[in-house]
Amino acid sequence: MVSESKKIPVEFPEASPAPQPGATADGPEAIADRAEAAPAPAVPPSPAEPEATPAGETALREQLARLKAERDDLFQTLIRRQADFENYRKRIERERSEDAERVAARIVTDLLPVLDAVERALASLPRDGEGPGFEYRRGFELIQQQLQHVLERYQVARIPAVGLPFDPHVHQAIERVETDQHPEGTVLEELQAGYTLRDRVLRPSIVRVAALPPAATETEIQ
Repeated sequence: MVSESKKIPVEFPEASPAPQPGATADGPEAIADRAEAAPAPAVPPSPAEPEATPAGETALREQLARLKAERDDLFQTLIRRQADFENYRKRIERERSEDAERVAARIVTDLLPVLDAVERALASLPRDGEGPGFEYRRGFELIQQQLQHVLERYQVARIPAVGLPFDPHVHQAIERVETDQHPEGTVLEELQAGYTLRDRVLRPSIVRVAALPPAATETEIQ
C-alpha cells in the first residue's frame, strides 16, 4: 500500500509593483527636497519682559537717592573720624613733648646748684702755679665741663648778663650801683648765672645794675 505524499504549501514573496510612468525612485536628493519642504516645528514664544511703569521708576529713583545720601553721610563721617584721630595724635605728641620738657627742667634745676658750687670753688682756687690748689682746680674744671655737656644735651643755655642792658624777662636785679662809667641800666656784675631750657627761663640771672648818681642825673636834666 503506497502512502499518499503530503503537500506542503510554499509562499512566494509578492513582487513589488512596477513604478508608474512619471514616478521617480526615492534617492538622496528626493529625501533632502522633502525635508526642506516640510514645515519647521513651532517654537514656543519667549515670555515678554515686563515694561517699566512710572511708579517703578519713581521707586528706583528714590532708592538711588537714598543710597547716595547714605554714601555721602558715611564719607563725611570718615572724614570727621580722620580729622579727630589726627588731632588726637597731635595732642598726644604735644603732651609727651611737654612732659619730657618738664622732666628735663626738674633734672636741670637740681643740677644747677651743683654747677654753682663748682664755679664758686673754681673762683676761690688759683689759676696758675703749682701746689694742691692748682691740682684741685684741674679736677673742678673737669667736673664743670662734664656738667656743661649734660646741660647742652638737654638744650640748656646760659643767659648772658654782664655788659648788657638789664632785661626784666631774664635778669633779676638785687642792687643798683651808682656809677657814671656805664649807661643807666647796664648789668655790672652777675652774682648767680641764669639758664634757659629752649625758650623757657629756668632761672633768671641775679645781677647788679648800674645807676647814674644824682649829680649826673641833674646834669642830664639841665
